[in-house]
Amino acid sequence: MSATLVQFLLSGLTTGAIYALVALGFAIIYNASHVINFAQGEFVMIGGMASAGFIGAGLPMPLAIVLAVSVSILVGLLLETLAVEPVRNAPVVTLIIITIGASILLRGLATLVWDKKIHSLPAFSGEAPIAIGGASLLPQVLWVLGASAAAVAALWWFFNRTLTGKAMLAVSYNRLAAQLVGISVRKVLLVSFGLSAGLGALAGILIAPISFTSWDIGVMLGLKGFAAAILGGLGSGPGAIAGGLALGLVEALGAGYLSSAYKDAFAFVILLATLVFLPNGFFGRRASERV
Repeated sequence: MSATLVQFLLSGLTTGAIYALVALGFAIIYNASHVINFAQGEFVMIGGMASAGFIGAGLPMPLAIVLAVSVSILVGLLLETLAVEPVRNAPVVTLIIITIGASILLRGLATLVWDKKIHSLPAFSGEAPIAIGGASLLPQVLWVLGASAAAVAALWWFFNRTLTGKAMLAVSYNRLAAQLVGISVRKVLLVSFGLSAGLGALAGILIAPISFTSWDIGVMLGLKGFAAAILGGLGSGPGAIAGGLALGLVEALGAGYLSSAYKDAFAFVILLATLVFLPNGFFGRRASERV
């Protein structure tokens, strides 16, 4: 295996891990509420911008990260409470328009709270490249891959080992049956939006030392995360992970061997092809049943 191919694969896995976290946010909210939250990318932006702001204010990085994730979770809870819950029984198109409007509002607020400049975070553990198979690897890449894997493992434990997680799974399978056995759907929705916002913030913080962050970074990351969620099967956790990694690899290999000018186009070509030829995605059986 050539060093160039190794470099492309590592780059693809790094971006794919970020897409997977964003796609997981889409899947969690969709399962709980059947809402496709197009404000998911703004949680990524809030995580990166808030952490940069807190660090700029002189706070140590660990505390800044915790506060940034907390801010994003709070925004997610407010979004569910103020925008989604009042119209929860509205048509799907109405809910989609509301989340798009929330996305635009959050970007506007970000320019007021922070600014329109591009910001970066310091690398978590230095910037000296690491040589792997002839390729050069930044230490931050290991943080991205490791933290993403840890987040996925924590989600698996949460959904399979905690009462709240099992309640969320129950609601995703059958909301009426879950209500009949005493599960609070309202609580499940709040937890879903908070958890999704936290995942988005984590993605934004992890990628900021590599690709920087700004008030509008969430637009493209949100769309690519949505493409990954569709590719894996909307509503499927394993599908979101597989779709994110696959999309990241296709982007990296396509940009490396074809042209980097079309890097952002690959996600949308894959999205259209999936909708036409594989509308249920890789693991989309449950999603197809809902439709």
